[in-house]
Amino acid sequence: MLEASFLFPLQLTLRVAGLATLLALVFGVTAAWLLHRYRFPGRDLLDALFSLPLVLPPTVLGYYLLVALGRNSWLGRWLEESFGITLIFTWQGAVVAATVVAFPLVFKASRTAFENVSGNFENAARSLGCNPWQVFWRISLPLAGRGILAGTMLACARAMGEFGATLMVAGNLPGRTQTMPLAIYSAVQRGDDALAHSLVLLLSAVCVAILWTSGKLLKPRW
Repeated sequence: MLEASFLFPLQLTLRVAGLATLLALVFGVTAAWLLHRYRFPGRDLLDALFSLPLVLPPTVLGYYLLVALGRNSWLGRWLEESFGITLIFTWQGAVVAATVVAFPLVFKASRTAFENVSGNFENAARSLGCNPWQVFWRISLPLAGRGILAGTMLACARAMGEFGATLMVAGNLPGRTQTMPLAIYSAVQRGDDALAHSLVLLLSAVCVAILWTSGKLLKPRW
């Protein structure tokens, strides 16, 4: 009983948040650097689309994901027929939902961090024969690292607290897709105040620790 009501949601939340943060980090940093590095038509529109999950209601994001990944969509059908992958009402679907809501936090923080890197260092590296990827790995990424790390930690906290999109995409299935926010909702619904209090305190403590650390990283060095 303890495992089903407490340990499983905790374990699943950590797994989902960890994978979602990793995916958001990879895609967010890549997208931020490409938009920082290259000028092309529609760049501002693409920036707005990448930032859209910050302002859209989670239920709207969940609906978009249902349409995009459901069995009636070409992507959902292709995944199922080619790889046997079904994302709807699975914990992997929860990872996708958490990644979508966490991505803009990494993207915006990373783009700001890259824009704050002095172009003199990048130009000097290019003059010494470095190609764009070498400039990225040796100059841009290390100098932007603090901002990227802070954004990543915020994304992790957001992924841990994701509720609306996860509920629509993965459902609230105890022992299968029930993360801590969903377990808190279920505990409140059935009047289990003790479990709800425990889960709320634990999730709040973890998120406060993440935000505190992120704030420390964003402080000026001088």
